[in-house]
Amino acid sequence: MNPLTEKQLRDSLVNATRSERQRLLPPDLAEVRWDRLEYLGWRDRKQPLAAYVVTWVDDTPVGVLLRSNDGTGRRRAAMCAWCEDVVATNDVQLYVAKRGGAAGRNGDTIGTLICSEFHCSRNARRRPTFAEAGSDDEGVRAAIIERRVDSLRDRVRRFLDEVRRTA
Repeated sequence: MNPLTEKQLRDSLVNATRSERQRLLPPDLAEVRWDRLEYLGWRDRKQPLAAYVVTWVDDTPVGVLLRSNDGTGRRRAAMCAWCEDVVATNDVQLYVAKRGGAAGRNGDTIGTLICSEFHCSRNARRRPTFAEAGSDDEGVRAAIIERRVDSLRDRVRRFLDEVRRTA
């Protein structure tokens, strides 16, 4: 993923109001390992129920403001809809995004299960188990990781496209 500036992060949010963009508290961008990400996702430290996801779509950064529940409910094992990791299933929660434009202003939302701390890129790059790969062949394992990363990138973009869809 290409690096982003704080201004690009704020400008990329397709479903946020001007005041929501101004309240955005970005992560430390100097610490981000851009080459290991398909998207940048973070929880807002000052707004515990707010989170953000930004990625590049056709050479343009596209981001969404997400909302989570308060986390006080009973947790259940679930699979992240983005990374589909079968190992990290206890750290997944529902995130909801207003749709962009008039649909979002009218209350239309879309939700999905995502890794709570947005570790999908790390999960996609996890070394496949023998059961997943069927062999110890490094080429097979590398192909599995490449397929996971491509699939993650595709699922994130499809979610962002769905948030941007107005009809």
